[in-house]
Amino acid sequence: MVDKTAQSGGEAAAEPPDTTPAQADERIREVSAMTKILRRPELGAIAGLILVTVFFLITANANMFTLAGIMNFMAPAAQLGILAIGAALLMVGGEFDLSVGSMVAFAGLVFGTCLVVLGIPLPGAIVITFIVAGAMGALNGQIVLRTGLPSFIVTLAFLFILRGMTLVGLKWATGGSTQLRGVKEAVEGSWLAGFFSGDALEGLFAWFASMGWVDTFKNGLPKVQGVPVEVIWFVIFAAVATWVLVRTRFGNWIFAAGGDANAARNSGVAVNRVKTILFILTACCAALVAILTVLDAGSTDARRGFQKEFEAIIAAVIGGCLLTGGYGSAIGAAIGAVIFGMVLIGLTYTTIDQDWYLVFLGGMLLTAVLFNNFIRKRATGER
Repeated sequence: MVDKTAQSGGEAAAEPPDTTPAQADERIREVSAMTKILRRPELGAIAGLILVTVFFLITANANMFTLAGIMNFMAPAAQLGILAIGAALLMVGGEFDLSVGSMVAFAGLVFGTCLVVLGIPLPGAIVITFIVAGAMGALNGQIVLRTGLPSFIVTLAFLFILRGMTLVGLKWATGGSTQLRGVKEAVEGSWLAGFFSGDALEGLFAWFASMGWVDTFKNGLPKVQGVPVEVIWFVIFAAVATWVLVRTRFGNWIFAAGGDANAARNSGVAVNRVKTILFILTACCAALVAILTVLDAGSTDARRGFQKEFEAIIAAVIGGCLLTGGYGSAIGAAIGAVIFGMVLIGLTYTTIDQDWYLVFLGGMLLTAVLFNNFIRKRATGER
């Protein structure tokens, strides 16, 4: 038998070199700047804000974009925005809460009853309101997580339960009426009331008026006394929520829980705890809006927060949240709320019938879903 190695001079025959080009790892693949922009969930909300602003610049009275006009539409935008940011975080976590509008009314009942009927001081009434709202949010979350029922169904049930409890509770507290008055008298003189009602930065605006930087009345007082406190709460909450979502471990857990709950659990994420916290947070957002609106109006009623759950979810969708979870933005939801406030108040500065606002709600929802779906496919290469 002939030794082939020896025959070739004692060296093994060399194999031909592999000329197949190496495949680049997708995790380190360079991404263009345009793709990065398209992947931002806030893109649709920013585009919508630009379009709506241009529309009202063309059609609305010039007073809409004065300082007073801006404050007029930022007040309702801020109230909706607080709800929308809570809804957005919950949607990123893969769940819905359709009861937040009814929770505004129910929390208003609890808050008003504590102040007017039970005579509890304002600080105590606020704490009790948040505790009750948080407990209802935790109950929502536990029912969803322990039964496996869709959060859509569970919270839809609580939409009716809370609204009905509000009606019954108001009739009990008032002797038959569905409106509870006397809140402003109950909180008169409280040091805490200014943090939840009225205007902030009044001294600053008075100084602006003295410098001639803002419009004033003939007596020299500024036409805009300050920034509504709900706008301050809205801005702070939007900033904190955005920081938590994009800069903290808990924010990563929210995305993981909404993207793939099983994979998140296998990675050590306490998915049930994360979702329960989000349900509690959403309910507490509704309680905050209830406190702000009750103190501002001086009363509470059974219609408070009506249909706000749908507006909050639409604002979150406009802000880039996917209905399937795992994707979204708190700042995008905030921008979506500003769009709603601008349209709601902006129509009063035009000759357009305000009932078109409802058409706008449905149209913006459909447009946002289609736009976000198209952009996501372009950015990720899906078909």
